Formats: sequence, C-alpha cells, structure tokens
Amino acid sequence: MLDIEVGGQKDCEGIFRRDLLRIGGLSALGITMPGLLKANAAAAPKKQISCILLWMGGGPSHIDTFDPKPEAPVDIRGPFSPIKTNLPGVMVSEHLPKLAKQMDKLSVIRSVTSPDGTHETATHYLLTGYPFTPAIEYPGYGSVVAREKGFQNGMPPYAMFGAMPNNHGGGGYMGAVYNPFVISGDPSSPNFSVQDVSPPSGVDTIRLERRRMLRASLDDWQRSKEMASKATQTMDEFYSRAYDLVTSPVAKKAFNLSEEPAKLREEYGKHYFGQSCLLARRLVEAGVRCVSINFNGWDTHQDNFNALKNGLLPPMDMGYAALINDLQQRGLLDTTLVVWMGEFGRTPRVNSSAGRDHWPGAITVCMGGGGVKTGMVVGSSNERGEYPKDRPLRVEDVAATIYTAMGVDPETAYMSPQERPIQVNYGGVPIKELLS
Repeated sequence: MLDIEVGGQKDCEGIFRRDLLRIGGLSALGITMPGLLKANAAAAPKKQISCILLWMGGGPSHIDTFDPKPEAPVDIRGPFSPIKTNLPGVMVSEHLPKLAKQMDKLSVIRSVTSPDGTHETATHYLLTGYPFTPAIEYPGYGSVVAREKGFQNGMPPYAMFGAMPNNHGGGGYMGAVYNPFVISGDPSSPNFSVQDVSPPSGVDTIRLERRRMLRASLDDWQRSKEMASKATQTMDEFYSRAYDLVTSPVAKKAFNLSEEPAKLREEYGKHYFGQSCLLARRLVEAGVRCVSINFNGWDTHQDNFNALKNGLLPPMDMGYAALINDLQQRGLLDTTLVVWMGEFGRTPRVNSSAGRDHWPGAITVCMGGGGVKTGMVVGSSNERGEYPKDRPLRVEDVAATIYTAMGVDPETAYMSPQERPIQVNYGGVPIKELLS
C-alpha cells in the first residue's frame, strides 16, 4: 500500500501536522474567525490577478515529471518514457498525457536551484521566497496578497486546502490575522462540507443575529469604560467580516460543488486533488485572491516509480490539466496565475530502494495563466538533471515573479515586530522571459 497523505503533511523526517490551524465552528458567532478575516484593502492594479498554488508537498521528482532525461543512463532517467507535448520540442513524462495537451497554456522553469534540502526549512523558502531563519517567520505569498489586496465580494482573500505545510506559508511576522482560511477534509467525499460558512448546528439566522447584537452591546459597554486600543478599534470590522461570511449567499454558493455538472467533476477526477482544483476555481471565481492546494506524498525515497505511476501522477495530471482548461473556457485564465511546485526536486540517481532522495540542486516550477507568458521553457538542467545548465534561477527570483505577476511590488516593505522594515521579497529578480 502506498503511504500517501493528501490533506496533512507527512514525510521521511517524521513530521506530521494535520490541520494545525483548523478553524473551529463559529461558536458564539465567530470568536476564532475575525483574526483570520483581517485584510487591509489596497489600491488595486488595473488588471486583478488571482493565484492558485498547487503545492506538491514532499518534493516532486523533476526528472519524472516536467524535465525528463531520455538520453541519460537508466539509473538516472528511470523506467518512464517521455512523450511529446503540444509545444514543439518539449517533452514530459508519459504519465502526464493530459497536461501534455495543455503545455501551450503554461511555462516550465527548469533551472531553479536552492541550497536547502530539508523539508521544513525548504518549505519555508519556497513558500515565502526567504531562506529559513529561526529568528523570524516570513509571510507566504497568499498572506502578502491578502494584506495588499484585501477582501472581494465578502470572501476571505486567502484560502488553503489542508494545514499550512510544515506550519509555513501563513502571516509570519505580520501576524496570524493574515493566515489562510483553512479548508479541511476531502472535497471528493459525498459528506464534504466547509466549516464557518454556515451557522453552527442548531443555530438559525435569527439566533445568529441576536448573538451579534449581544456582542455589539457588550462592545459598546466596554468602549464606554476604557480607551480603545488600535486592535480594539478594528475589531468591529473583523467581526463584521465573520458575520458576512457565515451568512453570505456568495460563500455558500462558492463552496457548493454539487452545482457543478457531473461531467466536469469527472474531468477533474473524483479524488482529493481533482475536486480541490475544481473548488479552487469556484473560489477564485467568487473573489478569493489566492488559493493554495496541498497535495502531499511526494517524498518518494522508496518505490518512487510505483508511487508516481499508481498514486500521484494520474490525479495530478487530471486535476491540473482540467483546471487549466476550465479556467480558459470560462475566460478566467488571463486573470488567474496557476503555479505548480514543491520544496525541492529529487536525486537524479535512483537509490537502492528504487526511490529518489532530496535534491535541491535542480527544481522545476511551472507557471501559467494571468500575468505571465505561456508556452515557454525557461532554463535547463544538465544532461543528468543535477544542476542548472543555463539560466540558473534562485527561489527569490520565483517569488519576485509571482509578486510581479499579481501586481504586488516586490520591494513593498512592512514593519516587523522589532520595528524594522522588511521587504516582501529577498532581493529576487523577476524572470523577464515570463513577464510582459
């Protein structure tokens, strides 16, 4: 049986964090929701770009996905054969046949390199663009976007399927108020439901309104007794956002996958990743700025090829390809940046357990849709897939490209708790080939 976790985080280092930031039911009207829903609206760019991040937790093999090495020795290339795509001269793994037909709608970066081969710290690096340091936690892309762009249509600006990977990718030093709205469970399950978009069990709309009025009365009394702090002054907005979400027809509709045609749900695949991709599309359509999908299980130290062929690549191929195609059909691809990546690649040489180990020397990242040019291959790894052969790129450059594509200035700076300004990007240079 394959050891694949999809909703939590499990890897060879024994790390297992499930639903670390699960938001409980809105008991007493959303006591835990206001912090989640904080975001300051900012001046929006002319073209609003949303983002869907497909996070392959554990580290996907670049050679067995988007950077095959058919001319390398068998202990490098492995048993998979490359197949042609709809981009002349570009090949991918034979187990990505649906994506092979969609490659003109995305671009592949084959020359990202990193010095970090440890799950936890590399996850922080890829999700924030900052090398890990125990001194400070840097914010993830979605949290920065939430702070910069704020709410839209009453929807939370940043949503995530599954817990934050290794507890990274949230608000960091900016505070937990910028953490994602966490969606627990498996969207492919018939009993799937999302907490905090419906009143708690046994609490109807009338009772909910009474609770809000009671809380408002208590707040008025407190204000009359003490000088409000800055945090207290903004609390009304947070609670208002919580109430809006739990009573919002837009939110209820966005999270209702049953509205989708059965045929389309089949195209995405009736599994966790596929239905998460479909729901992510619905959330972006409803106004969520950034959605992250955690698809874990890529830490394939043993039995790599069986795990990929029979457990990981088929659902990834279905969900990713259907998402790209569906976004285009709906006219949303030009305004939705879709990013595919994990914390590192895997060793070119197959180990004695038919697996591949951690390898940050060569990482493949895919980008497509809003804000970037598509149908391109940027850079290349050497003939053995070990290191960049040309156009070496840093993780900071990937981060700068994501921010630039979404209309966020990489030089934007926020004050840390220590009252020093910190830029959202660590000196990265946007990848010019991908930007208009």
